[in-house]
Amino acid sequence: MTTASADTSAANTDQIAFWNGVAGQTWAALQENLDRQIEPLGVLAMDALAPRLGERVIDIGCGCGQTSFALARNVGPTGRVLGVDISVPMLAVARRRADREPQADVRFPQADAQTHPFESKGADCAYSRFGVMFFADPIAAFANIRAGLRCGGRLGFVCWRAMALNPFVTAPLEAALPLLPEAPSPPDPNAPGPFAFADPVRVTQILARAGFRDIVLRSHDEAIGAGDVEQSIKTALSIGPLGAALRERPELTASVEVAVREVMVRHLTDRGVRLPSAGWIVTARVLEEG
Repeated sequence: MTTASADTSAANTDQIAFWNGVAGQTWAALQENLDRQIEPLGVLAMDALAPRLGERVIDIGCGCGQTSFALARNVGPTGRVLGVDISVPMLAVARRRADREPQADVRFPQADAQTHPFESKGADCAYSRFGVMFFADPIAAFANIRAGLRCGGRLGFVCWRAMALNPFVTAPLEAALPLLPEAPSPPDPNAPGPFAFADPVRVTQILARAGFRDIVLRSHDEAIGAGDVEQSIKTALSIGPLGAALRERPELTASVEVAVREVMVRHLTDRGVRLPSAGWIVTARVLEEG
């Protein structure tokens, strides 16, 4: 495993600052909970992409590296994986994991996939688990990713549908709202953020304008969870709009925790806490040279 120098492009300065600040540190600290929560959805996207032995794969927004090593197991010792992310705290976790998997040909450069100079036509496929919704210019970003794929190369990723369809986010937030001085502002549906790819027409247009073809979006609904009640509470209070609100008003954490605990206990199963989620499994291909 090697590390490349940082991509110093300023195309996504706000996101770079965000994911290298409290957000990136929080995701790194909660890596096990968050991997547990979204791993089943990432597996579906990986199955749709179907990486094969010997292939070269780009893992976009690889975060703490779980998906990169899963991809490496698919492509085997003759393949290779390039896991790119802008978050130094999360990449530090990924690189520590690499020390435990010395057989995997995986590299983790700090890089912005919107501008990073990928090897021209150097990869067979590109993958992402919830890492492609944060680009300032998504058409430019996917065009750049496409330039790194060979003719016939494949793209596969999972992203969220509308926030309202994802109670794993909204249920804890709604329980907390009576205790917050004001409700968090609803996100701009087209601004970079976790729910920026909720509109299937917009996603299709972005990919088509970036040069991808055979674009397919398949909806998927599944109850997901970060673990037991305590793990789920910790995760809900730390990330997303509720986490952001509590970072502004930390003195409210104790009272909000009581309300969120009721939600988690209500959704406790024999597999831990499970709340509904709604996502898109997206696939596309590069059918032309260029």
